[in-house]
Amino acid sequence: MMAHSQSISDKLLERILSSLSDDKAEDVVQINLQGKSSVADHMVIASGRSTRQVSAMAEKLTDRIKQEFGFTSKVEGKDAGDWVLIDTGDVIVHIFRPEVREFYQLEKMWLPQGGSASAN
Repeated sequence: MMAHSQSISDKLLERILSSLSDDKAEDVVQINLQGKSSVADHMVIASGRSTRQVSAMAEKLTDRIKQEFGFTSKVEGKDAGDWVLIDTGDVIVHIFRPEVREFYQLEKMWLPQGGSASAN
């Protein structure tokens, strides 16, 4: 038995990253918000090629979280499919179409100048 148990926040993050990867998300960036924000522990930003793909990734992700963790995430923007925000509590996920992501440049707001995020 492991002495160190993984926190729910870390398990959730891992599941979100694997879900996005399964659904062929592009340019996935993970930003650690611990100590930077009281809103969440992690932020994940990803791109989908089309409004359909963005909406589908968001839907699959929220379904998987509901099935595996037993709670419903707050979702905004899924019908438009340009930018979907999924708030799981511990992890906030943004899924964009590339042009929309480029326009808002969220990573720049959260990353230290000259620093880089961990991308997988």
